[in-house]
Amino acid sequence: MKMENLKPAAGATTKKVRIGRGIGSGIGKTSGKGHKGQNARSGGGVKAGFEGGNIPMIRKVPIRGFNNKNFAKAYSTVNVGALEIFEANAEINEELLYETRVIGKRQPYGLKVLGGGEVTKPYIIHAAKATKSAVEKIEKAGGKIVFDEQ
Repeated sequence: MKMENLKPAAGATTKKVRIGRGIGSGIGKTSGKGHKGQNARSGGGVKAGFEGGNIPMIRKVPIRGFNNKNFAKAYSTVNVGALEIFEANAEINEELLYETRVIGKRQPYGLKVLGGGEVTKPYIIHAAKATKSAVEKIEKAGGKIVFDEQ
């Protein structure tokens, strides 16, 4: 037995199909592409996932995977304008704001004071964070912000 005498078993290989070689071949004339249309053209066809102009399934499926939003620090927020319901020189903290329903839900990282609205009375506010405008407005009214350690 020599290498040049070896052949695959009968039926193990099939002859290469030669398209476009006459109607007698079975795939001549249009070469298996049918008549006209986008898929019959040179360079034609559609990209993977194209569904004839409908919204593709991949765009309908919800997005999954990693998202930094899950790790964001959540603060209870309050605008300085909402503090006007308290008397002057009141000590305000997250617990008091929750009890008086100024904030709806207590958050794990504490209170953040925002600068929306105006302040006319001095307050002592215990908060984890505050914006620059909020600090300016409170100090201008004669109050102060005490930052809690986290």
